[in-house]
Order: sequence, then C-alpha cells, then structure tokens
Amino acid sequence: MTEENKRPDETQIPEEELVPENDEIIGRAFKWSLAVIGVIAVIVVAIVLIQQEDDVVEETKEKSVGKIADLESKSEKRPQVEFVDVTRESGIAFVHESGARGEKLLPESMGSGAAFLDYDGDGDPDLLLVNATVWPHVAADGPKSTQGLYRNDGEGHFEDVTREAGLAVSCFGMGAAVGDFDGDGDPDLYLTTVGSNRLFRNDSGQFLDVTEASGTGGAADQWSSSSGFFDYDGDGDLDLFVCNYIRWSREIDMEINFTLNGRDRAYGPPTNYQGAQPYLFRNDGKGVFTETAEEAGLHVVNRATGVAVGKSLAVIFEDYDHDGDLDVFVANDTVRNFLYRNSGDGSFEEVGERAGFAYDTGGNATGAMGIDAAFYRNDESLGIGIGNFANEMTSLYVASEGIDQFADEAIIEGIGSPSRLRLSFGLIFFDYDLDGRLDLLQANGHLEEEISQIQASQEYRQPAQLFWNAGPEARACFVEVPREDGLEALAEPIVGRGVTAADIDGDGDLDLLLTQTGGAPKLLRNDQELGHHWLRCRLVGTQSNRDAIGAEVTLVAGGRIQKRRVMPTKSYLCQVELPVTFGLGKKAEIESLTVRWPDGTLQEIPNVTADQLLVIRQDQ
Repeated sequence: MTEENKRPDETQIPEEELVPENDEIIGRAFKWSLAVIGVIAVIVVAIVLIQQEDDVVEETKEKSVGKIADLESKSEKRPQVEFVDVTRESGIAFVHESGARGEKLLPESMGSGAAFLDYDGDGDPDLLLVNATVWPHVAADGPKSTQGLYRNDGEGHFEDVTREAGLAVSCFGMGAAVGDFDGDGDPDLYLTTVGSNRLFRNDSGQFLDVTEASGTGGAADQWSSSSGFFDYDGDGDLDLFVCNYIRWSREIDMEINFTLNGRDRAYGPPTNYQGAQPYLFRNDGKGVFTETAEEAGLHVVNRATGVAVGKSLAVIFEDYDHDGDLDVFVANDTVRNFLYRNSGDGSFEEVGERAGFAYDTGGNATGAMGIDAAFYRNDESLGIGIGNFANEMTSLYVASEGIDQFADEAIIEGIGSPSRLRLSFGLIFFDYDLDGRLDLLQANGHLEEEISQIQASQEYRQPAQLFWNAGPEARACFVEVPREDGLEALAEPIVGRGVTAADIDGDGDLDLLLTQTGGAPKLLRNDQELGHHWLRCRLVGTQSNRDAIGAEVTLVAGGRIQKRRVMPTKSYLCQVELPVTFGLGKKAEIESLTVRWPDGTLQEIPNVTADQLLVIRQDQ
C-alpha cells in the first residue's frame, strides 16, 4: 500500500486490496508527505530552541497553551462557563448498540446520530437517539435494540416515549434528518442506515413508516450516513439530500482483512473501498419523492476508472454565492470535498476544486467527518468547519466578505495546531457564552480501542474541544478553552461521534448532547451565569415549509451584525433544534431584526425586546 492511501496511524496492506486512484490524487498525496516532513522538522527545531522536555506529544500541547495566552492578551477575557453532565438525572437511559461482536466490521465504528425536534408541538425540544443493532448473522444476546425517543417536559427532564410514538424500530441506524415534508406542522423523521433507509411521517406525535409509499428507502445494499431536508428547486416544499458513504458489505470487509499490528483484524480505512453516489429525493407533493441525483448533476466519477469519487459522511446547506439558492457542501472521507453550486433551475455543478473547498492547504484530501457553516466573524465572511482524522488539523474554509473563493484558515484562526492530534467527528458553531460571537465545538474519539499500543500519541477515548471566539481584536479568532474553565464534564474522554445543541431547559442558552459509539450519550447543561442577554427566534413559514428551513435571520445589536440560518442539518449524523439563538452580551437593545424567508421575501420585525423566545410568522 502506498503512503498516500493510508491514514497517518495505520499500517500497510497489500496493494491489490486498494481501489485504483488516478495520478492526480497520488501526486497530491505525495506533496502532503513532503509537507508533513517539513512540519515535523519545524516542530523538532522549535522544541530544541525552547529547551522543553523530550516528549513530543506533551511539547505540542504546551506550545498550544502558550499561543492561547498570547492570543487572548489582545482580546476580551475568556469567560468562565460550566457545562454539567445531567444525562442520568434528566431521565435518559439510552446506550448505543454498535453491533460489534469481534469481527471488526467498519460500520460498527461510525455511529451514531441524534436529533433535537419538537415532535409533539409543545414548544420545547425533544430528543431522538439513533441506534444500530446486532448483525443478522449474529445470534442476539438480549432484546432487540431500537431507536430512542425522549419527550422533554420543558425543564430539561425527559421521558422515554419510543414505543408509544411508534419508533420502537430495529435497524442498523446511522443518522437522522428532521423536516416537515408534508406541510402539516409536525416534524417528520428520516433515518439513514446500513441498508434501506426509513421515512416516518409524524401525525400529531405518532410516527408512521411511509418509506415504501414515499419512495425514499434507497438501495438495500447502500450505506447512508448524514442527510438533510432543504428546498433545492425553489418550489416551496422540502426535498431530501442523503450522503452515501462507501460500497460496503460484510464480504468485502472480511476479504480486505485489514490489520494494524500485522496479526489482529482492525477497522479498515475507506481507501480500501469504492465510493458511492448520493441520493437527492425531490418532493413531488402528496408524500411522494423522486430520486434525481444523477439528473441534477450530483454524480461525480473518477474519469480514469468510472468509479464514484464521493465517500460522504456529512452535509451542510448554505448560499455561498449569494444568489438566493442553497448550495450543498459535502465532507468526504479521504477524497476531495464537494461543493455543489445550485444553478437555480433544479440542477447543480460540482465546483469544490475551483472554489478552494476540495483540499487542505497542502492540496490534499483529508479524512473529513463532521461539517458546519457559520458567519462567525459577524460580517459577510462565510466559514465552513470540517472535523478530520487523527494527525490532520480541523479544516476551516473561509470565503472572505464579498469573495466566493475559500481558503483554509484553520492555522491562522487558532484551531489548527490544537486540533491536530484529535480524531474529530461532530462539529458545530454555537454561541455558548451568549456574547454575540459564534464559538466552535468538536467531538473526538478514535476508531480502534487498541490504538495507543500502535501510536502513543493517540487514545481511543478523547475529550471534546471547545474553541472560544475571541473576537476581531485577537491575533486569531478562536482560543481553545482549557478543562479548568468549567469543562470537566465536556472534557471527559469519550468515543465521541455526533454533536447537537438545543435549549433544553428554556433559560436562553444552548445545551449540548454528544453521542458515543457503543456507549451512552452525554447531555450537558449549559450553566453559564454571565448576565448576558439573548434572543431566540422560532420561524413559522408558509404551508409547504412551516419550519422555514433555509430562512436567514439577521440581527443588529450594539453595532454588531449577526446572521443565523434556520437549518437543523449540521455536525455529523445529527440535527439541531429549529429555533436560532443570538447572544447579545451586556447590551439588551436590539436595533433591527430581519428575516429573509426561503422564497426570498424580506420581513422586518419591529420593536424586538431581548431575553425571549420570539415566534415570527411569515407576513405577520
């Protein structure tokens, strides 16, 4: 196996087991190898010069802490905010079933997702936890695992209502998408799986499986990952985009027989598998969808082999070219990322390479996992964050104000070096301290329990990382928040996968949920007491898009402009709540609030006061 076809911490496998790659990819990876050697050399020289201890891993961490102090000196003081683990006391007793029984089949290492949704329409976020199951060829060692649905009482206490809501369903689940596809006011639910996916229509709090009637199941031999509802063709109703990961089966996995130590089976990298094409289900009304991905221009193939290029794990929708249509950003694992530019006529053009979004700063594809988009500088600059594999920095692609071209600014914005050692999955922007600037959180965790025996710098269970947005006066935007700043619960090492956020207790700040593969999720209550003001907005749109998914809300307060997209799809396999949250800091006066609805109409909201959940109806 050539160097460019393996992840940084994995041993070689026979060349004949690899999917053919073209010369362009190989050349690009060779440059990556040279770049890595250069970076290592610089680090070694730096360590000698500053005469610190010999442990390279510890030296890297100490160097990052020094930079944090330097960066913070030119910005506001970092806030002290505590996150408290309330998983058990809140009533959540869910444990994820990964399906792992010793065979080391790749899907076991990749789940799972979660979604905050108000399934019963009472105004507070309920919680769906996606579950897998044991493989069909393995004898069950207990009751079948099912999905988990927990109803929120409005104060952050949850009750298991899975069975009564109709979601006691067993499948090899991966992620979820939430959207009111039939316009009846109830959020519907789409589950991605290893196998046929499932669409559940929500009828006043009861979920009914309408997969077959809707035509959204997909192929029985496909492995789907993240998905999301959005209106791609501008007809007013919600369509559905679904990422498909790789062409996988147990037989292929067993034949590859990947190993880390030359003896035992391990979870093989996606470089050993062919790619897969996404689904794009067009909503034709009356509960019926048509799969149009190829027709719409979403199929990307390797010209040399004819094989699908994409190995997609996460998706986000944003209007990067300011033409009023939502474009599609896809995080691909070990191959170039995709940016599908929406042409506005129901078709897309893949422009990731041309737009600077396909590769990292060295021109290399990364092990891309989770994704999110945000106007984190409080101007028109769009940032796209992507969590990557171990020994790869988190990517932060930025298209500066007025420019439709991206550059990876992870290093200069402060998240590059601190994120390099971590294997990052879910990633979201959110304002945890309500100061009016979007911060960044990523969930981390490795694939292999024994990884520390192979690479000393790696751990199976890894702490999440929270990066505080220090503002425009700092030398770099993001500062990693240390564990002692109230993050003991957040920084507990876990096998992190998905991340999602919602205000579970109605106090105005955003609480967190992190999922684990093969373990219990962590529900973390945000107990910030900074005295900051806030505004939360819940949009109610037209009959066909009641949730106003895709709308953009712009707030001006204290001379600062903030923008939020109504978009539950983000992170990795997850969905966040629909209301958008603005932090206002110490200033309670709101100068203006404007909504651009999905159909392009603008609506000014007058006389808005702070510290409330504001329900905005289109053309109220």
